[in-house]
Amino acid sequence: MDLSLILPCYNEGPYLTGNLHAIYMLLTTINLSFEIIIIEDKSTNDTLQRVREFAHERPHVQMFAHDINRGRGYTVSEGIKKATGKVVGFIDVDLEVDCHNILPFVFKVMEGYDVVSGFRIYKHRWWDFRWIQSKGYFHIAKVLCHWHTPFHDTEAGFKFFNRKKILPVIEEVEDPHWFWDTEVMVRSYYQGLKMAEVPILFIRKNQSFSTLNSFSDTFYYLNKLLKFRKVIRQYKKNGLPLRQSS
Repeated sequence: MDLSLILPCYNEGPYLTGNLHAIYMLLTTINLSFEIIIIEDKSTNDTLQRVREFAHERPHVQMFAHDINRGRGYTVSEGIKKATGKVVGFIDVDLEVDCHNILPFVFKVMEGYDVVSGFRIYKHRWWDFRWIQSKGYFHIAKVLCHWHTPFHDTEAGFKFFNRKKILPVIEEVEDPHWFWDTEVMVRSYYQGLKMAEVPILFIRKNQSFSTLNSFSDTFYYLNKLLKFRKVIRQYKKNGLPLRQSS
């Protein structure tokens, strides 16, 4: 199997069915073998029903559903472990980053990179609070945890991996929620994986629904960052080799 694409789903909106069709049609046009792994994380709306209807009688689609809400990070890690593709990746199904970006990421992993992550270029208005929150978090994380790394964006929901190389990292990642992205990027860096960032246009869509809570998640991230500094100190103490990221 060439490619495994993981689509974590939780409380998605009315755009879900159309976006799943767009992703599926794109992958059926490329000359790569693929599987789509959809994991529904115990939504409180009709997401599960929409996913079931889409997955029905589509040979390349596997669907799994949680009996309790596990978190986005847990869901992606689970998908990576279930995947069989040489390249494995996940994207946010709201498609605020267009799914046509998938192919450049896949090809970059095939070129020899172990981790290829999106670097979001925003089309935004200056009063967009989620943009301010995202940028603020990144700069705080940079100062507290990874000031020496070359990353421009750790939180983009658009990441692809060499599955064989990322599995040992996934086994060490502890956070099951949104901090998963920062943790997997920083751990990959310290474990010497070959990493790259690719610019991607991020366009806010009015129909998308964020599952982040502005104030509670701010404190959650800060707490995680402060605790994760202990992990970084341990990496430095062990003297693990680093590779140049690009």
